[in-house]
Amino acid sequence: MSKPLEGIRVLDLTNVLAGPFCCHHLAHLGAEVIKVEAAGRGDLARKLGADPELNDKGMGVSFLAQNAGKKSVTVNLKHAKGKALFLKLVKTADVLVENFRPGVMDRLGVGYDTLKQENQQLIYCAISGFGQDGPWVHRPAYDQIIQGASGVMSITGDSESAPLRVGYPVADTVGGITAAFAVASALNAKPRGCFLDVSMLESVLATMGWVVSNYLNAGVEPAANGNENITSAPSGAFEAGHGLLNIAANKDEQWVLLTDHLGLSALRDRPEYATREDRKRNRLALKAELEIVLKTRPARDWAKELNRLGVPSGAVLTVPEVLEMPQVADRGFLNTFQDVPGVGRDISVTTTGIKLDGEAPRVDDPPPLLGEHNEEIWTGLGVSEAELAELQSDGAL
Repeated sequence: MSKPLEGIRVLDLTNVLAGPFCCHHLAHLGAEVIKVEAAGRGDLARKLGADPELNDKGMGVSFLAQNAGKKSVTVNLKHAKGKALFLKLVKTADVLVENFRPGVMDRLGVGYDTLKQENQQLIYCAISGFGQDGPWVHRPAYDQIIQGASGVMSITGDSESAPLRVGYPVADTVGGITAAFAVASALNAKPRGCFLDVSMLESVLATMGWVVSNYLNAGVEPAANGNENITSAPSGAFEAGHGLLNIAANKDEQWVLLTDHLGLSALRDRPEYATREDRKRNRLALKAELEIVLKTRPARDWAKELNRLGVPSGAVLTVPEVLEMPQVADRGFLNTFQDVPGVGRDISVTTTGIKLDGEAPRVDDPPPLLGEHNEEIWTGLGVSEAELAELQSDGAL
């Protein structure tokens, strides 16, 4: 399968999640991604994850999650020889992605203005918490900080539990995928070469379009509504036997089908449920009436029946449950690597959720050891093995 980014070289100077997740997508779409890591320590994610033994080995499960298919080199950008070697590498690249705090790359002497002198066609993508300017530019930014600053936490949970953190690093991943989209778009420009300023805060706000629009254009202040979909009713999560059941009966015809199937057609004759707006106003009372019947049988059974009728439904699953489902397990979404160096066992990681001509794009190689590709990449720039050894002994690598 031909991949759209074959022949593109990306320098990944990123750490932890937002930047690595961006480059994870670029690698799966065919780019050669060279992870340029700090000599001696590498990506902080190498020390993060639920397996302390792998953290000690520099192959933490957080690192494994989004670094498959990349090559790893080490360089000391504070060392003159290391910086000179890095500039040679930049000349061969199409894209550079970094997620340092604004100003760090300039202080190291390898900011955009310097690098574009080496490579006029370089696409330089800077991912940061708040963007490259503005009064918050120097604030530290982690996923939870952005979740709180963006308003996400204020609308997550319900009236008793909000503000509540989303259960995975949504700001990091949204920032990363926004950056990947921006890079892929910039590669199509003729001539190439630009500076991409990706703000995690603005990336998250952009995904909240309905919420933001309700406030800006309808004067409705966003609130935490738990598992209720406030745009319609009955729409949300309902108690069923053996778990929660999501139902989205957003159309009048779906409302009719649902109440008929539950043996509750008489509800349609009651004035408090006559229209969609009526049902929205009385959604909690309606929910309680539906749950009397829904609790009599398992959520998965109801979901199968209602979906067959045309009422969108689905049981609320755990992560282990959904990964075992044929819908995920049989579509090539997971990639398994055998006996991974530095890990000592098989690992499975996610791909991208994309299919190209019916196939899930994947990478051939597992996440790399720190500096695993030093010899391949640096000698490819004309550095001899003797020079390489000298650079290592000098501390440049």
